[in-house]
Amino acid sequence: MKQSQSWRHRHTSFMHRVHARRAGRAELTTGFTTLPEPQSIGSVPRGQQLLAGEFLFSGLMVSDPNLSPWDIALANPAVADEIHSCFWLDDLAAVGSDIARDTAQNWVQDWIDRFGNGQGQGWLPDVAGRRMIRWIQHGAFVTRGLGAGRQAKFFVSLARQTLFLSKRWRAMRPGLARCAALAGTIHAALSLKGQEPHLDPAVSAMARDCETVIDAGGGIATRNPQDLLDLLSLLNWTSEALLRTGREVPPEITRAVDRIALTLRGLRHADGSLARFHGGGRGPDGQLDQALAASGLKDLPGPGPHMGFVRLSGGRTTLIVDAAAPSKGPDSPNAHASTLGFELTSGRRPMIVNCGSGARFGPEWQRASRATPSHSTLGLEGISSARLAPPGRASAGQEWLSDTPTLVRGQIADDNPRLLELSHNGYQPQYGLTHARILSLSADGRTLTGEDLLTTLDAKDERRFDKAGPDGVGWTIRFHLHPDVEAAPEATGTTIRLTLKSGEIWVFDHDGHAELALLPSVYLENGRLTPSPTQQVVLSGRSLAYATRVRWSLAKAQGTPDVLRDLVQADPLDCVE
Repeated sequence: MKQSQSWRHRHTSFMHRVHARRAGRAELTTGFTTLPEPQSIGSVPRGQQLLAGEFLFSGLMVSDPNLSPWDIALANPAVADEIHSCFWLDDLAAVGSDIARDTAQNWVQDWIDRFGNGQGQGWLPDVAGRRMIRWIQHGAFVTRGLGAGRQAKFFVSLARQTLFLSKRWRAMRPGLARCAALAGTIHAALSLKGQEPHLDPAVSAMARDCETVIDAGGGIATRNPQDLLDLLSLLNWTSEALLRTGREVPPEITRAVDRIALTLRGLRHADGSLARFHGGGRGPDGQLDQALAASGLKDLPGPGPHMGFVRLSGGRTTLIVDAAAPSKGPDSPNAHASTLGFELTSGRRPMIVNCGSGARFGPEWQRASRATPSHSTLGLEGISSARLAPPGRASAGQEWLSDTPTLVRGQIADDNPRLLELSHNGYQPQYGLTHARILSLSADGRTLTGEDLLTTLDAKDERRFDKAGPDGVGWTIRFHLHPDVEAAPEATGTTIRLTLKSGEIWVFDHDGHAELALLPSVYLENGRLTPSPTQQVVLSGRSLAYATRVRWSLAKAQGTPDVLRDLVQADPLDCVE
């Protein structure tokens, strides 16, 4: 299997390079027929940092006003795709000054000089698709005041990249990456002279993919909420571009947008951010709001499941639980062993979180972040409910998940819409134990009660459990705290006081059948220079019998009001100070 996958990957990469060089040498020209309005959201502070020579790409910070993004991409391959996708163009356009425009023009022209012949970085279909969308949407900004010679080079490059995309989107596996390549092709076909023949094949392919990639419930195979948000943005932009030029949007795309929008509403916390699971983050500021508004769908979600997640809400509190098995195989390079893990947000303040994705901090951090101990759930003996694939079962250096739970159940109680009963069998093959979790959120959102149960189900499970020996099986229940939460043990030593920056006070308590500790943890977030230190509440013990039950609760302290004035928001750029 490994040799076949490796050969396929090498062949695909080789053909990308072949078509990139052919496109880079083609004698083509074009020009704008129409220019769309920019749909992506830029940040003025980030744009100002770029103009000052402060480059921040996925946690990599480089300070040097003499460098261009391409110098940084060549020296740091881990962030090269992000840089070559030209997301930074949104930020310079948000600044909108003459200096910002000159900088954008110089960097785009520099890309053409260095890579426009089809060699070097940036010639992957999804990267090229995202770059084309930015170049076209910000076309007026990039071309205003350009001399005839530089403008001609710009349009030649657009035509060559369109040719490359038209040849190579077919080689992409259906999913987010292929959608980016198709969206770039469609933008080019609608906005550039002579490129319209590429339109119908790309639109038809996107419509077909919407029916196969996006399931009936509005989810995707990776179960990554941020991937789903990026997909919705691409479909929204494509729909807008088609409508703007007087063309119909295929019904498959419209239906997909509706399904995704409803799912994303179900994955949205009270503070407006996305739940952070399976490699995804909270999402760039404003993207979720914009994507949902552009979808036009205003329906409110039920409790779920939404892409395998269940959402409970009460008062100003939201609880989002991973109630399904993670993806396996080629859909799982970023999947996490987070089954039955949850996040809890009170008003505008995240409280219980998962550690997040460590991909931006290197392979060791990425592996650690994918393990069950990095999530707010129960783990056994330090192992995960799903494991990384053994050598020979991954592809192109990616690490897939294997041995995931084969049976995950999640059910909302018929008589209580805020009572959730869950279970999974991820530990059954090794220890004979099934993990069950019951979560109940009060109607006013002031109290979350939980119960974690480890149990054998039959004689075969009991024999597996007995092999652990007289010391039984060690277990740990973790509750990772957001860095803004201050935690301190109460004087009794049996409870922990949690104080949010809003002034809310919550108290963690348990039934006394576990050891309670407050331990260090980390919060991993794309854009941060380093992992942020935080804490975790930990319950631990050993299962000595065929059934072990632990009860715990999180409740607002008496005297804490239901609503607090909470206007202070963290600076999204505080990570670079």
